[in-house]
Amino acid sequence: MNGTTTDGTPAPDTTGSPLMTVCPTCSAPPADGTDQLLDALRASESRFRAAFADAGIGMALIDSTDRVIEANPALAAMIGREVSELVRTHIHDIIEAEDTPRRLYRELVRGERDRLRMEKRLKHREGRTVLSKVTLSLIRDGAGRPMYTLAMVEDITEQRRLWDRLKYQALHDPLTRLPNRALFFERLDAACLRADDHAGHAAHAGHAQHPGQPPRTDGAGRQSLRRPANGTGNGTGSNGKANGTGGRPVTPAPGERQPNGRRVGLCYLDLDGFAAINETLGHHIGDQLLVAVAARLEIGFARGEGRLVARLGGDEFAVLVADSEGNEQLTALAGRLVAALQKPFEVAGHQLVVTASVGVVERPVEGTTPTDLVKDADSTLYWSKADGRARWTLYDPDRGAHQLTRQLLTTALRPALERGEFSVEYQPLVGLADGVVHGAEALVRWRHPRYGTLSPDRFIPLAEESGAIVPLGKWVLEESCRQARRWLMEFPDTETFVSVNLAARQIWDSDVVADVAQALESSGLPARLLQLEITESALLGPGGRPLQALQALADMGVRIAIDDFGTGYSNLAYLSRLPVHVLKLDGTFIEGFRDPVPGRPGQGSRRTEADEQIVRAMVQLAHALGLTVTAEGIESAAQAERLRLTGCDTAQGWYFARPGEAALVADILRGANAGEARTNGTRPNGTRTGEALA
Repeated sequence: MNGTTTDGTPAPDTTGSPLMTVCPTCSAPPADGTDQLLDALRASESRFRAAFADAGIGMALIDSTDRVIEANPALAAMIGREVSELVRTHIHDIIEAEDTPRRLYRELVRGERDRLRMEKRLKHREGRTVLSKVTLSLIRDGAGRPMYTLAMVEDITEQRRLWDRLKYQALHDPLTRLPNRALFFERLDAACLRADDHAGHAAHAGHAQHPGQPPRTDGAGRQSLRRPANGTGNGTGSNGKANGTGGRPVTPAPGERQPNGRRVGLCYLDLDGFAAINETLGHHIGDQLLVAVAARLEIGFARGEGRLVARLGGDEFAVLVADSEGNEQLTALAGRLVAALQKPFEVAGHQLVVTASVGVVERPVEGTTPTDLVKDADSTLYWSKADGRARWTLYDPDRGAHQLTRQLLTTALRPALERGEFSVEYQPLVGLADGVVHGAEALVRWRHPRYGTLSPDRFIPLAEESGAIVPLGKWVLEESCRQARRWLMEFPDTETFVSVNLAARQIWDSDVVADVAQALESSGLPARLLQLEITESALLGPGGRPLQALQALADMGVRIAIDDFGTGYSNLAYLSRLPVHVLKLDGTFIEGFRDPVPGRPGQGSRRTEADEQIVRAMVQLAHALGLTVTAEGIESAAQAERLRLTGCDTAQGWYFARPGEAALVADILRGANAGEARTNGTRPNGTRTGEALA
């Protein structure tokens, strides 16, 4: 019989060999006998129990019936209980059961997986919820069958609260507590995705339309909205009326859904005059006003399915309608926004009145993107401010295309100058008394590779806004001086001068005196043969820098002309003190000279008489001050003669010659008189030049 002896050593078996024991865990024979094996087991169990009891995270051993066999103090403290209370407690009395995690847990218990991680809500004794991260590990027996489940539980309640606070701060404006730009775009993206999914599953859906393509239309064209009689707060399009969607589908009837899926709408608003409040009352008052505006917007316009009111930055806000019903819904919303913000705000003892300009965009999501939507809304907001503020404006695709063209031209101005796409044409200035060409005005043209020849009125305002007028104006000045020098060398007896327009920004943003001196020196043109034209409003505007620059130019011998005289300040007291040599009458004064001759029956005779008296008085005043007078827009011999009778000195217009290449002026200079000049020109009937000058 096998066994052990009284001294504890293994008893020999029938063969005389000692009895061998095995490890109950790994079934391997012990290396140094039973005592060593038992000691190792006891030490291992002690280490496990110490780690189990002293662990900083909750731990529990669960049997196959989902009841707790053992739990450590950390788990008991986590849910407000004693360790003894947890023994034999069903695990679902501690951890809330959920369908998906419960299915995965059953797979673990059946041995189909060895480990499972999840976030679970624990039930605290006080009724509150403890957020936790739970790791479940399966413990198997020697044969690999599931025996127990070890649960390790980490309390992440504070961590989740911190995460929620950080997420809230990341998605909300700290001043107004409204959703910020990030959350706005998140919701806008989601609205567009939902609409795309809806359209993709619709029975009528065809092939997907690429973002950025124009939306499909039903051929109905633009839909107009009836404009209220009151002009304040009304929506306007490019023609002053509320425009529809242009090439987009017409607005459905109330309650009717678009056949091609969901739509999305956006009201993009900006406070008018907010900068003045900041500057006069201080930024702390401005901040309080923004809080008050945000509260009014949130209370009045954030209610409803799919609505979101957000602050996008500064004094800009947006109202997103994720599932809009058409233009009429959005324009009505914009009207209420304008009206709501017109009511006074009580801020820190101040009664503040502000208005808002609103850009409105509403369209099917198919064929557009969130970026396109916001870009168009921003452009429409700009139109609303340009149209007079305190109003809403509905997006007009035609106006948007025009705005895009302006932007493309603005961007291309400086590269076009470097590529040599600009040229200069010249229009003769003819003496009305002698018919002799005294000079020529330089007019810049843009030979655009895509749009053809562009007149100055298409790009000069853009150049002035962008600052490109400075290098462009300098190039025109240099090119004109070189050409005038060539005329002087070919026709030395005529001393034909060249007249170049000077933009106010050239005076402010560059050293125009140095630029003119350099152009004269490099070309060899005498200063007396250069005339610079500047508008009356720029000349007589605030600040003394233009006057100082013009005085320096006059001292050099350059002739100074006031362009479009009579349309600006018209402060006659300045004329005796300004370094001016020529007054160029604005074309509006010459329009009456195309009417019937005074004294003859005709509808325009009274206006003609008044215009002639005004021109005659200005000519007499200019001559009394030692100035000469030039008239623009002469289109007929009768008009030229009547101007001559007023005493006007020189004139230009299509009657004498259209603007053309420098060779045109050279051909005229070769003639003996102004009659030959008229032979070289073109005589249009009843059409003004309308030329904008560079």
